[in-house]
Amino acid sequence: MSTTERTKKSDIRSLSESDLQSWIVEHQFPAYRARQVLDWLYAKRAGSWDDMTNIPGDLRKLLHTHYSIELPVLVRMQGSRDSTAKFLWKFHDGAMVESVLIPANTAHSGDQSDRRTLCVSTQVGCAYGCRFCASGLDGWKRNLLSHEIVGQIIAVENWAASQSQSSHPETAINNLVFMGMGEPLANYTNLIPALNILNSSWGMNIGARKITISTSGLAPMIEKLADEPQQFRLAISLHGATDPVRDQIMPINKKYNLTRLTNACLYFQKKKGKMITLEYILIENINDSPDQIPHLARLAKRLHAKVNLIPYNSVDGLAWRRPSVQVQEAFASALLNHGVTATLRREVLILTTLRRSLTTTCLLMRNITYTVLAVQVVPAKRVRAIPLSLIAIITC
Repeated sequence: MSTTERTKKSDIRSLSESDLQSWIVEHQFPAYRARQVLDWLYAKRAGSWDDMTNIPGDLRKLLHTHYSIELPVLVRMQGSRDSTAKFLWKFHDGAMVESVLIPANTAHSGDQSDRRTLCVSTQVGCAYGCRFCASGLDGWKRNLLSHEIVGQIIAVENWAASQSQSSHPETAINNLVFMGMGEPLANYTNLIPALNILNSSWGMNIGARKITISTSGLAPMIEKLADEPQQFRLAISLHGATDPVRDQIMPINKKYNLTRLTNACLYFQKKKGKMITLEYILIENINDSPDQIPHLARLAKRLHAKVNLIPYNSVDGLAWRRPSVQVQEAFASALLNHGVTATLRREVLILTTLRRSLTTTCLLMRNITYTVLAVQVVPAKRVRAIPLSLIAIITC
């Protein structure tokens, strides 16, 4: 399909059930045909109008005339189906975003995880300029449309099915986190229709409680999200427990400071009654000092929130560094001693000949949950790269 043709057509996946049904009835076809089309789009994940074999030919022709049916093109994938898989997608205008499929609760035996989370992008680039983040280095390009957001999920499902040896592969995704490129709540007009498609029984049928929206702190939009009827979950990219610290790394804090953000989170928590997650990237000599801990603990308790500690991953062109393992563990332990639920994400090397790709798992040590992000085979001479305290609890 040419670029000119695309500009004349909307993607069929931009329509809600009621929109599609109204359009079909308006064109003198029975209303039930809408459900049939939606079943082809989301349950069967049809890639063309010709696939919809129980839809009359004249309706398929009419749909083809008015609507496109496209998915992003896979440019590159790293990983594999039963481990962490990172996708680079390209849309019709050449814009590219990433999404990441992350298994959890991987068995020590190497069996496939029973829970798989997809991290989804909502914008091409980002305008919010968090000082430590790679997504905003090139600035904001554009919002993703609702069908482009949904398209990432469908494309990953198609990829996973293509990797399966089963003729009836299981659904690859059962959790969604909107923590990819962009600020989800800054693209609210496209985010909410996409969420409705993903959550609805006529769409992807993913439970609202299995969908988490992350935000850098757009307080008014958090309150708006709280008023939505669905029980979506909320994560805050906090990264600083006081205004002076957060001001250094989160420009949004100068518009919506911690007091304003906290009030918005309290409103969300009151409306939804669900635990909020506070994402906290540990950055050496910026937000990893002990004086941040009591502030973070008080905030977490007030919001009935859990804290997800994430050691900083280096980004080319940025000077930030992650703290030492000792500082990370001390920070997490101190939060636990304050009675806060906290997890510490950790990258480790695991010696195994069974798993030669990226994977994730959770390890419990010293009452701290470690999320293993990267697994690879290493030569024996590099065994010292693995923290000795971890070797004892790794079983392969």
